[in-house]
Amino acid sequence: MLREKLQHKNIILASGSPRRQQFFKELDIDFSIQLKEVEEIFPDSLKAEAITNFLAELKANAFNTLEENDVLITSDTIVWHEGKALGKPKDYNDAFNMIQSLSGKTHNVITSVCFKTSRSTETIFETTKVTFKPLRDEAIHYYLENYKPFDKAGSYGIQEWIGLIGISKIEGSYANVVGMPIDKVYDKLLEYAEVY
Repeated sequence: MLREKLQHKNIILASGSPRRQQFFKELDIDFSIQLKEVEEIFPDSLKAEAITNFLAELKANAFNTLEENDVLITSDTIVWHEGKALGKPKDYNDAFNMIQSLSGKTHNVITSVCFKTSRSTETIFETTKVTFKPLRDEAIHYYLENYKPFDKAGSYGIQEWIGLIGISKIEGSYANVVGMPIDKVYDKLLEYAEVY
């Protein structure tokens, strides 16, 4: 359905994330993947969704010229926990410390998605609350050694082993925690199909 509505649009997903790419495949639309290197640095003054909004827009602004029918989509996810942004871990120890800090507590997963055309830029975001039960150190080590989640914000993937055995509660969008609030993205793409 969406594929037909978007047949005159050139949808560009600027994300190297396999999870986000899979979501777009499951939307059953035609899209291309284009990547540009961006140094993901944000001002220290930013908090929560202001960080992900800034980074998603930073990624979009790396694309200087867009054609009339292009719709560029960029995205960024952080784990926001106790007033700090947890991005991708630097190494094994950093990943271990991140998951240990989430153990037995509730944190927010925030994803922003930026839609850029030749005429406009618009950013939306979604926040999901995720609660981990207390985790044993051996479980964290097992997860890190076997699943190597070093490309994931907060050092975990909810769809993986640690999510199955460790997450006791989730409030909000599951897809958002995987990497993108795809229901909101779908609605926004419908708008671009109908309005522009």
